[in-house]
Amino acid sequence: MFILIGLFDVWVPKEKIERHIGHGSGIAGTLWVILLATFQAGPLYSAFPVAYLLSKKGASVRNVFIYLGAFSCLKIPMLTFEIGFLGLKFSILRTFFSLLVFVIIGFVMEKYVGKEFKVMEGK
Repeated sequence: MFILIGLFDVWVPKEKIERHIGHGSGIAGTLWVILLATFQAGPLYSAFPVAYLLSKKGASVRNVFIYLGAFSCLKIPMLTFEIGFLGLKFSILRTFFSLLVFVIIGFVMEKYVGKEFKVMEGK
């Protein structure tokens, strides 16, 4: 996983991230980060290096928080198990309300920390 994160850092230019999920990306940027989070696999702690890279490469604060929320509960393998055990109706409702909450949190955090928020480099 961390090798892929390193390759992502090297291969994906900053301009692409800023254009697709940066400050002016709007709803399309939100959909991109939800798709990215949904198709990724792994435990939650593997989402934080990706979120750091997205932030470092110019993703909006809103989209970084939406990515972290979507990664925590909208992965495809998890949804398939949930549908099998709890039913399709429950899974669709939970997914809808979870996404709604994460989008609201993204907007609130963008307002709270500001659009120009940058993650500090470690020493």
